[in-house]
Amino acid sequence: MNQSTVSTAELSVNTIRLLSVDMVQAANSGHPGLPLGAAPMAYVLFSRFLRFNPQDPKWPNRDRFVLSAGHGSALLYSLLHLYGYDLSLDDLKAFRQLHSKTPGHPESHMTPGVEVTTGPLGQGFANGVGMAMAEAHLAAVYNQLGHTLMDHYTYAIVSDGDLMEGIAAEAASLAGHLKLGKLIYLYDDNDICLDGPTNLSYTEDALARFDAYGWHTQRVADGNDLEAIEAAIRAAQQETERPSLISVKTIIGYGSPQEGTSKVHGSPLGAENLKKAKEFFGFDPEATFIVPEEVRTHLAEAGQRGARLQEEWQQTTEAYQQKYRAGWDLFRASFAGELPAGWDASLPVFTAADGALATRQASGKALTALKQSVPFLFGGSADLASSNEMPTSGAVSFQPGSYEHNNIWFGVREHAMGGAMNGMAHHGGVRTYGGTFLTFSDYMRGAIRLTALAESNATFVFTHDSIGLGEDGPTHQPVEQVAALRTIPNIVVLRPADANETVESWRIAMTTPKSPVVLILSRQKLPVLDQEQYGSAREGVAKGAYILREAEGGQPELLLLATGSEVSLALQAQDVLQQQGVPTRVVSMPSWELFEKQDKAYQQQVLPPTVRKRVAIEAGSPMGWHKYATDEGTIIAMNRFGESGPGEAVMELFGFSVDNVVKQAQAVLQGQPAEVEPKEVLS
Repeated sequence: MNQSTVSTAELSVNTIRLLSVDMVQAANSGHPGLPLGAAPMAYVLFSRFLRFNPQDPKWPNRDRFVLSAGHGSALLYSLLHLYGYDLSLDDLKAFRQLHSKTPGHPESHMTPGVEVTTGPLGQGFANGVGMAMAEAHLAAVYNQLGHTLMDHYTYAIVSDGDLMEGIAAEAASLAGHLKLGKLIYLYDDNDICLDGPTNLSYTEDALARFDAYGWHTQRVADGNDLEAIEAAIRAAQQETERPSLISVKTIIGYGSPQEGTSKVHGSPLGAENLKKAKEFFGFDPEATFIVPEEVRTHLAEAGQRGARLQEEWQQTTEAYQQKYRAGWDLFRASFAGELPAGWDASLPVFTAADGALATRQASGKALTALKQSVPFLFGGSADLASSNEMPTSGAVSFQPGSYEHNNIWFGVREHAMGGAMNGMAHHGGVRTYGGTFLTFSDYMRGAIRLTALAESNATFVFTHDSIGLGEDGPTHQPVEQVAALRTIPNIVVLRPADANETVESWRIAMTTPKSPVVLILSRQKLPVLDQEQYGSAREGVAKGAYILREAEGGQPELLLLATGSEVSLALQAQDVLQQQGVPTRVVSMPSWELFEKQDKAYQQQVLPPTVRKRVAIEAGSPMGWHKYATDEGTIIAMNRFGESGPGEAVMELFGFSVDNVVKQAQAVLQGQPAEVEPKEVLS
């Protein structure tokens, strides 16, 4: 191929290809196959369709682009550099190196222009669905006749591997039901996976499957045919009531000696093969990181067009502000991460006179109040709204034809819910939440982890938090889930002890900007702790742990540490121990993560290092509690699965009773702690 005989478009495509493989070769690590095969579709999308302004990557009404096949990150970085984002040629040369802006898989908090952190296959697919949901909702809420604030497409490049993942099936089903017509995915259909050809494991008719989901599907027979790709995208834009999947038949590693094989998926081409690829595309085989000036000039046009589009949009917003000031103030605040004035004024305050209340019920009351004061709260449940105590009315839910409503029915699609929430959070304009049972958090873990990694904010509400849920038995009784969630970096896990701690947990969820917040809530009713008699939930929850009730009769000899439903149990045990002459302090520890952020003086005030006789109580895994219980204490927890039976009976069976807490405390005081579970439970 001779550069002088190819069009500027073809030269641009080949420049994108070779920048990408140069990056992989320089790092001696990465995935050259996808960029070589998919560069044409990426070029068509960025040059002829995508609305973006590289000088303002966060323009609210830009089109969103997700590289769900995140292993092809070199392609995305080449695009961002060439189309004018703040990503230099030196940044490309630092691909996959420490502290660079070009990590191995795209990370939205590190690289300008990367919309969402992707990598694990299928996640970006679900993220895009969430973005399209946010766009549809915001358009329905804010757009007025002659005044459009929100009107953009969400695009993605997805791979064979993406479409195999279960999360993609869940998300595709949801998107089809919701008729998200402004969602357009380009499928890099190259018949190759990491280990070999897809026909060893993936032989279904993928487009027929998406037809059944309610998607609009098309095939492009030649992935190098720029005009056919453009025509397919234009046809997808004309389809307004179905999301679109365009299968683009590509050759992985196109132009290299290893093209069409799995060898080119995840390994550098090697020096000699790279030279041959450059010769194939008419480039100097010895030169690296080459960008012809005509290519740079040509590709800059898309960003310049986007800047003009943003200017036009801003003129629209000025007129909108004059006519719809209240709507504009909400729109602006939601994208700025601000909350309306007085947003928490109507949060409920509970007293003992309100009677026992499950923390899931208190959460529902808090959420109802918040949705009145924060209209851009946008979320729902994975078919458990009535159990999670979330709004349930289908008549006022986010559905085709009524996108303005802010209550989502995710259906039994936990993983897609998590991925979509992540996409909504990255889209902006909404504060998102989603609920299910705690035991099903395992289905969502991949999405929660990426939300934390991307420093994004979403609220995950998990009810039915322990063996205390009772009769559903061990399949639904979480044991290890709270401990597992606490191990995720950059996350805040809150297991409140009563209704007021639950309200404060929501306050934290609404004001934590760069971390997901997880609320762990009870099915069973718990007493409301008297705020005048005990420590202040408002101050204590924010610090993660606090002295709930101090010891009587001098300095404490024993500390009882607990979370959630076990806090009221600790208070009852404290009464007995005090009567026995043991000065005992009760500490509520709703959030380890928040407690660890406090200064050492506060931590030692709550957990004096001189008081090492301690009993930690939590109806879940003991993992992590040893740090707080000390080597002179013990932990009443779960080291096995639960049992089916009435909740109170199950709790008592496993030692979560006043008698057992007192028994374990006395053993600790005598220097003979009985670790974790009473012997009679294990016999």
